[in-house]
Amino acid sequence: MTDAFRVFIGWDSREPIAYDVARHSLLKQASAPVSVIPIKQDEMRARGLYWREKDPLASTEFTYTRFLTPFLADYTGWALFCDCDFLWLGDVAGLLKHTDSDKAVYCVQHDYTPKATTKMDGVVQTSYPRKNWSSLMLFNCAHPSVKSLTPEVVNQESGAYLHRMQWVADKDLGSLPVEWNWLEGWNEKPAVGTPKAVHYTSGGPWFAEWQNVDYADLWIAERDEFLASDQAESSQSAVR
Repeated sequence: MTDAFRVFIGWDSREPIAYDVARHSLLKQASAPVSVIPIKQDEMRARGLYWREKDPLASTEFTYTRFLTPFLADYTGWALFCDCDFLWLGDVAGLLKHTDSDKAVYCVQHDYTPKATTKMDGVVQTSYPRKNWSSLMLFNCAHPSVKSLTPEVVNQESGAYLHRMQWVADKDLGSLPVEWNWLEGWNEKPAVGTPKAVHYTSGGPWFAEWQNVDYADLWIAERDEFLASDQAESSQSAVR
């Protein structure tokens, strides 16, 4: 792959530092050219790509806009989406070995049923089949099933249809090792080393009450490194 690997990360106005740390950690670990693009709901609305009414069950501003990733990638090549509440400890280029496949989309196929009823800053924690599968998706953007994710479908179809990946046949759904979307508080810590990507699905160290979660020290160190960098100033200017 000669062009930059396109990575789209969900952005939420309630936790911009989470996005900044996810982006910073991903780029720092990457051994291949990577282009990181935030998916901001306000921008999608301004471009006429997103017009859904607000869903009271949507826990983030990118609950549905994540499925615009293939459209934003012009339905060509491969593109990755991930939530903003990730800390990248491994090289995202490791996912590129899956791009020789004819699968429509790859994800970590968790068997996950959250015990808590709320997460993060009091947001309702919903439970449904294939939960968290859509929090990291490696899209084969030219695949017919993926090309069916038009803005109209993203705006009109149910959350169940989108998040449970009913738009793709099971045979076209590829599986990634859990280390690429390791759920903090759910998955067992590896005996050696760290996961490739830690997902703070219930709440992360950017919240005062979530300072004692696994790998919080690594997230805080990454945040401090980001805040001391030139990227921090440009990021703050972009949201003014």
